[in-house]
Amino acid sequence: MKAIIQDTYGSPDVLELREIDKPAPGPDDVLVRVRAAGVDQGVWHIMAGMPYLVRLMGFGLRRPKNRVRGRDVAGHVAAVGANVTRFQPGDEVFGWCDGTFAEFACAAESNFALKPANLTFEQAAVVPVSGITALLGVRDSGKVSPGQRVLIIGAAGGVGTFAVQIAKAFGAEVTGVCSTTKVDLVRSIGAEQVIDYTQTDFAETGQRYDVIFDTAGNRPLSHLRRALTPEGTLVIVGAETDGRWLGGFDRQIRASLVSPFVRQHLRSLMSTERHEHVVALSELIEAGDVTPVVDRSYPLAETPEAIRYMRAGHARGKIAITV
Repeated sequence: MKAIIQDTYGSPDVLELREIDKPAPGPDDVLVRVRAAGVDQGVWHIMAGMPYLVRLMGFGLRRPKNRVRGRDVAGHVAAVGANVTRFQPGDEVFGWCDGTFAEFACAAESNFALKPANLTFEQAAVVPVSGITALLGVRDSGKVSPGQRVLIIGAAGGVGTFAVQIAKAFGAEVTGVCSTTKVDLVRSIGAEQVIDYTQTDFAETGQRYDVIFDTAGNRPLSHLRRALTPEGTLVIVGAETDGRWLGGFDRQIRASLVSPFVRQHLRSLMSTERHEHVVALSELIEAGDVTPVVDRSYPLAETPEAIRYMRAGHARGKIAITV
């Protein structure tokens, strides 16, 4: 099969389209004929091996342990293991697994759910990783409830577009923070108010929020806390600074150290995908509460260009790879 391979850490230039062996499903596995895969910041971190903390987390010290990139996937079931009961060949599914920038991908059946009928493969493929991150941040860490004022920083991004819609579905009054060119998008997906960060500092407006969901990964903890209510909740998602060792994860460490000594709840989120999470997202999508925002799609051979586009910060929502 064709797949996007990397043998060393580095820029998108290390990615190559090659022919490799097709994976074989074990007794509990599902083999998926990939129709589309999603691109997220985690793909870049593993590709680049940056910050170095990524390598220490088990992805490989000197080179990637898994040579095929990609985590989100949507496609048809090609084959199932002897113990699989949820799916049969031909089913349309979406979920997550290692190595989805390829013609076939394989993982345990618990990694997949039936694709919502109202989504294309490209839309379904961008849901799992970013959608689950948003769901866990809004529902579990933020504990968003009806009537709360919620601020979502990075509201036009891959995680942010899901977070706006999920918070809205939970009955919150949502304010999104984004750049000038993305204001209309954030308003169109449900935000009552939108702050253009190039014009206005959200911490200086006088408005205080019950929950702040920060996906942008570069604002100081003290700055974020100024916009929180006295007992509000800050959820820090991801980290996107240029630090070579921690790359912004130091904010999450500081939040954990400070939180026990203040009334505000300062939380960091390390998302872990589970079957029940993708099912919950599927229910929100089928109910019409969440619609994935896909900026553009790239063919498999142009995966390096897709990652460059994402890292440039131009994307409105998510980017898909079609196979």
